[in-house]
Amino acid sequence: MDLKLTGKTALVTGSTAGIGLAIARRLAAEGASVIVTGRDQAKLDEAVAAVRAAASGQPGGPTQGAGPVRGVLADAGTADGAAALAAAAPSVDILVNNLGIYGAAEFTDITDAEWFRFFEVNVMSGVRLSRHYFPGMLARDWGRIIFIASDSAVVIPGEMIHYGMTKTAQLAVARGLANLTKGTRVTVNTVMPGTTRSAGIETFMRSVAPDPAASADELEATFFRTMRPTSLIQRLIEPEEIASLVAYVASPLAAATNGAALRAEGGIVPTI
Repeated sequence: MDLKLTGKTALVTGSTAGIGLAIARRLAAEGASVIVTGRDQAKLDEAVAAVRAAASGQPGGPTQGAGPVRGVLADAGTADGAAALAAAAPSVDILVNNLGIYGAAEFTDITDAEWFRFFEVNVMSGVRLSRHYFPGMLARDWGRIIFIASDSAVVIPGEMIHYGMTKTAQLAVARGLANLTKGTRVTVNTVMPGTTRSAGIETFMRSVAPDPAASADELEATFFRTMRPTSLIQRLIEPEEIASLVAYVASPLAAATNGAALRAEGGIVPTI
């Protein structure tokens, strides 16, 4: 399927690994010009190379100057980093607010500073960048803003209440922005992944496992049996599975999808 993304420019935050990298690769493969972001130069360079490789040979491949993919070294989780990103890429057609942090902690042990840190990175990163790019999208009468939230936004995990709070906040911000797009060709949506394979997921599962020394396969099975029993697929989601949905939502083909919270969480959320 041609998602008609050739000629569109996309900025994906937190895109040097995991879901963000998978999204960047998929958008590039679909012909979009992609801006990869991260805080570590070596990881950023590796990610840019990987995304360029995904774009090569595609109908919408390298078409703009030196190529459709570039990296911007900046920490989108800070006000200065968001400003640096906006300065490096003043205008984009697609903004994917993917940057996020997570971690298990007892509610009574979470300090004020940790609450604010999670809100700053997970919520304010998207608020700041959306605030910059949203007016231009409205002026051009086309744009896509996509927040990568989580099933934890609606099924708050007891071991990550501070994280779930930030994901719920993303749903509110996205819906509020969507309300401001009425009558335009700009859309704002949220994608809600479930527990997805990433570099840090095994460490996280070990931190909540009854047997931290178990094998990776045993960890995964135990995690879904005991911590996410409502999951229908009972496995980790692959980043590429999330990227496929995001690419569609970012495309002109998804013009009628606006103000939605789209679930890609394997059935963890038990309600329709």
